[in-house]
Amino acid sequence: MRRGIAFLAAAYVILSVASAARTEPGTGSELHDERSAGDATVPVQSRSAFTQHVPGLSAEQLSRFALGDHVFRTPWVEAPASVQAFDGLGPFYSARSCSGCHMRDGRGHPPDGPDDVSRSMVVKLGVPDSSGRRRPDARYGSHLSERAVRGLTPEGRLVVRWEDVEHVYADGEKATLRRPRIEIAAPDYGALSHDVRISARIAPAVIGGGLLESVPDSALMALADSGDADGDGVSGRVHWLEATKPGAAPARRRGRFGWKASQPSLAAQVATALADDIGITTPARRELDLTRVQRAARSKPRGGEPELEGATLAALIEYCRLVAVPARRNVDDAVVRRGAERFRDAGCTGCHVATLPTGDDSVRAMARQLIHPYSDLLLHDMGPGLSDGMPEGNAQASEWRTAPLWGLGRSVVVSGYLYLLHDGRARTFEEAILWHDGEARRSRDAFEKLPADSRSDLLRFLESL
Repeated sequence: MRRGIAFLAAAYVILSVASAARTEPGTGSELHDERSAGDATVPVQSRSAFTQHVPGLSAEQLSRFALGDHVFRTPWVEAPASVQAFDGLGPFYSARSCSGCHMRDGRGHPPDGPDDVSRSMVVKLGVPDSSGRRRPDARYGSHLSERAVRGLTPEGRLVVRWEDVEHVYADGEKATLRRPRIEIAAPDYGALSHDVRISARIAPAVIGGGLLESVPDSALMALADSGDADGDGVSGRVHWLEATKPGAAPARRRGRFGWKASQPSLAAQVATALADDIGITTPARRELDLTRVQRAARSKPRGGEPELEGATLAALIEYCRLVAVPARRNVDDAVVRRGAERFRDAGCTGCHVATLPTGDDSVRAMARQLIHPYSDLLLHDMGPGLSDGMPEGNAQASEWRTAPLWGLGRSVVVSGYLYLLHDGRARTFEEAILWHDGEARRSRDAFEKLPADSRSDLLRFLESL
């Protein structure tokens, strides 16, 4: 895949972001930069590492950030209620607040087993049509909600059973992976479609959203190679989203947020999560995903038309935009530096691109930066082992957006656990790597062929991010 080193070098000059504290892309030195988010990096390494705002905000920006933080963490209640600013929950929902899935703004976790209901993930439903696109289930729509307001029963319950998969390296060393077996128990509105597909996805960390949104579209286009013109086996592509407005000509937008890059902006991501996961309407999502058989749910009182709008909604979006990225650690450690070279030599930076430029931004610390998210924000075919069987927009079932790696080394500190990949099946960096296939197979094979000590070095590098 054309990885755009020349483009990034040009962007470095064009954006005029050179300084003694920043590193020039293409030299390999970006693999050792502790300032993952440039001027928007923060030094906090505690359990609060994912809840910090980017530096240098004005008093007005700090005020909006604080309001957005409040909205992010406040549980919604059923309407009508005395707390009118936060009533309108449901009628079906997965969590009562944003932080219900993104605890301390960190990653979610899957269930431990079939009886575990303590988790932070959502359940997507879809029935592929004749064109290969996804359509909603006739009775349950495009999401399954496991909670409901008073007077209603939840739509059903996600049941996950884990199956061990043994992996044997060439040197005889073994690793135990796991894969989920998913089903829906106690569907309350009748049987699901016989060909329904189920995709369980954990919540990603909130950090760095505004920086990723600020990366110019031209940067993503420069990194894309949908036809694998250079023959390296990597063919990342932009997820083109159809966007139509009443009275307007059809248009396409580039997706960059969500597990399948199915949202073009943070505002769209926030509106989608509010509607699908909490049952809160906004100007962008005035209708909830309720089907014809869910008549009782349709009659439930609402908290407004829409329930969240104006300055409060804007503050929530701004909060998600301004959550900072913590600095890396141990960048000068010899083991970490060796691991960085193994990461690059294995071809991992073919998708987990180390450096992206940001464009102009109203927040000075986020404008015209070189950031190190270790992602190209593009779709890649990850092979049949990671396919969820469900297309989403133009993304195929086995295609996933390259997950940003920044901050992963703090996930255990912030959340108390490390669950990776879209469904949280990987409990370690090693497991996540070994699940890679498709376009990432060459890199996985290169990792497998490394001596045990070199594999350990690479994992230490990932821990430093």
